[in-house]
Amino acid sequence: QAHLVESGGGLVQPGGSLRLSCTASGFPFEHYAIGWFRQAPGKEREGVSCMNTNGGSLYHVDSAKGRFTISRDNSEKTFSLQMNSVKPEDTAVYYCVASLASSMFTLCTSTPTNEIPYWGQGTQVTVSS
Repeated sequence: QAHLVESGGGLVQPGGSLRLSCTASGFPFEHYAIGWFRQAPGKEREGVSCMNTNGGSLYHVDSAKGRFTISRDNSEKTFSLQMNSVKPEDTAVYYCVASLASSMFTLCTSTPTNEIPYWGQGTQVTVSS
């Protein structure tokens, strides 16, 4: 059975760092683009960072540029989101995703939720002092 399993998340102070990880199984991971989405209370889900199959194409939401780094290891079927200099507004449930999308901009900004085939279970990130 194909799925994504997330790890990481938790409580972190403003200015601190946190690393989210996602492990894929049951599908040909190396052929899928990957991404991280988040949903804060009362807000719509938004794409944070997306990366294509070989890491050559990236998208970051403006609020994450210079602070968050997305990476993948196709041999291990894992990918991560390194979050640095976190802010209270980064507080949200974070989801990892995998998709056959060819445009990382489209994947992260406008692909309907039901058109992204694989989702992690979600992990809470809380930024607070």
